[in-house]
Amino acid sequence: MSDFDLIDDPQPGQNAPEFTVSELSGAIKRTLEGEFGRVRVKGELGRVMRAKSGHLYFDLKDDRSVINCTTWKGQVAGLGVMPEEGLEVVVEGKLSAYAPSSRYNINVDRIAVAGVGALMAMLEKRRKQLASEGLFDEGRKRPIPFLPEVIGVVTSPSGAVIRDILHRLRERCPRKVLIWPVAVQGQNCAPEVSNAIRGFNALTPGGALPRPDLLIVARGGGSLEDLWGFNEESVVRAAAESDIPLISAVGHETDTTLIDHAADLRAPTPTAAAERAVPVRLDLLAGLDTLGARMLTGLTGGVRARGQRVRDLSRALPRAEELLSTPSQRLDHATARLPTALRSATQAKRGALAEAGAALRPRLLRTQIETGAQRTAQAGTRLDTALPRVVTLQSERLTTRAARLRPEVLSRQLGRDGERLDALSARLARVSAAQVSGWRAALEGLERVRATVGYEATLKRGYAVVRAGEAIVTTRAGAAKASALEIQFQDGRLAVATGDAPPAEPVTPKPKPAAARKRKPPAPDQGSLF
Repeated sequence: MSDFDLIDDPQPGQNAPEFTVSELSGAIKRTLEGEFGRVRVKGELGRVMRAKSGHLYFDLKDDRSVINCTTWKGQVAGLGVMPEEGLEVVVEGKLSAYAPSSRYNINVDRIAVAGVGALMAMLEKRRKQLASEGLFDEGRKRPIPFLPEVIGVVTSPSGAVIRDILHRLRERCPRKVLIWPVAVQGQNCAPEVSNAIRGFNALTPGGALPRPDLLIVARGGGSLEDLWGFNEESVVRAAAESDIPLISAVGHETDTTLIDHAADLRAPTPTAAAERAVPVRLDLLAGLDTLGARMLTGLTGGVRARGQRVRDLSRALPRAEELLSTPSQRLDHATARLPTALRSATQAKRGALAEAGAALRPRLLRTQIETGAQRTAQAGTRLDTALPRVVTLQSERLTTRAARLRPEVLSRQLGRDGERLDALSARLARVSAAQVSGWRAALEGLERVRATVGYEATLKRGYAVVRAGEAIVTTRAGAAKASALEIQFQDGRLAVATGDAPPAEPVTPKPKPAAARKRKPPAPDQGSLF
């Protein structure tokens, strides 16, 4: 046995350095990142999850393997295509490892659809999804205004599309145009177009910047990838939510995008969108001229027909002279009879007045006055006798009731009764004054009537009254039988003797005092006031 046999031969790998788990995981991560760096991988998207933090986690798979993929929140906006389960894509990113679970994954910062077939499948799937939500229903689409005052255009400010739209609008019917510049392809297309549509809708009607009456979203032709921004869900939803009617004019006539289904009207080209937005001004003017001519013709014809109708009807009516002839004759006859009728009416009224005055006699008036005075005196006598008894009876009743009443209640009742008594007293005073005034006025009226129709007024006109004692002599035979006569003139009486009796001195009637001429009205009956 040699000396070398004294040294043990180490086992294979016994001299390899020892690593901790963390050291080995870190070494593997550095090896992966250093060896591969950025990679492009083609596959089908599997599970897609968006965390509350905004990060995206999804799987990229083929028929044999699966790779986990991660996109941080700040990288989502630059992906280009949002991941959807089942979509075939090509992802770009950096290969890395997640040491806590010993898994490797790709930090994806860009996604592209793998081929036109995958894009069409994705487009069809998205179209069915949005259609199921009712975004493409015809019932929710609004009519396009006939002549909008302001038109909002969402397109690129530097392309030929905006020049074609402005030129076509200027030719047909110039309108005020507001342009919202956007990117019409690439990653910024979808967010800028959706923000533009919502921005136009957010404008205040009648504000400093007028709110459009119509929107046009326009872009020229291009490939499916170029027009993909108008297929994004955000753009379609913004178009469907727009309160302003929207015309979609994306691509050529053969190009179809999802915004065409959500828009209120699809135009095959941007130029066609401008044509459908406004009518031709010359056609409008010609139509107005035609309508004006028709209106003038109709008005002229209507006035002419109505004038002829009036003339036809006027021939069937009688003439004014014929209508007024009979009333004129009746007026003439009535005018001729009027003086005679007035004289007859005056005489009849004068006779009626004389008959009414003949019934009035001074003795009758004196008798009525004396009767009224006696009644008043009797009523006063009865009042003097009955009043103490009534007062005594009421005092006894008041004493009896006062014993049953409480002072405070009595005070309130007395207060109310006092107010009522004041009101009744005021009312009594008013009624008494009114009644006395009425009686005085009636008596004065009767006095004036008596003075007017009495025989004294007749004496003033040259007549005389012949009396035989107290009797009035109205015939010659009566005067012959009387032993003495007395003739009353206006200014006095004259005694006339018959036979041998000497004539008496003339007697001048004494004027009656004012108290005798005017009748004192009786006292008001207080009992009739209640």
